[in-house]
Order: sequence, then C-alpha cells, then structure tokens
Amino acid sequence: MKTYVQFLRQWYAVLLAFVCLFYSVGLGLLGHTDEALYSAHWAGTILLFSIAIRQRRTTQS
Repeated sequence: MKTYVQFLRQWYAVLLAFVCLFYSVGLGLLGHTDEALYSAHWAGTILLFSIAIRQRRTTQS
C-alpha cells in the first residue's frame, strides 16, 4: 500500500494527463471536434504546471 501511494505521488500528473488525453480523443471520435480541440491542451498544461510546482518545491527545501 505504501508503494502505491508513493507511486501516485510521483506520477499523478502523468496519469491525469493521460486521462485528459483519452477524454479528448473520445470527444473527437464522438464528433465533438471543437470540444476535443479545447480539451487537447489540458494534458500539456497539467504537465507544465507539475514541472513548475516540482521545481519550486525542490528549491525551497
């Protein structure tokens, strides 16, 4: 259980980005192209913010 929590703490941003990516692909396959294009940017934004947060977290420790 401890390794599972540690894994989630380390990789939560990547997992969340994959969920957003699949959501965008699903919208595109269903024909909602405008919504798919909008939500396609979520994954990159989540990853960029997680990088920025981790950099701030390590420099202040």
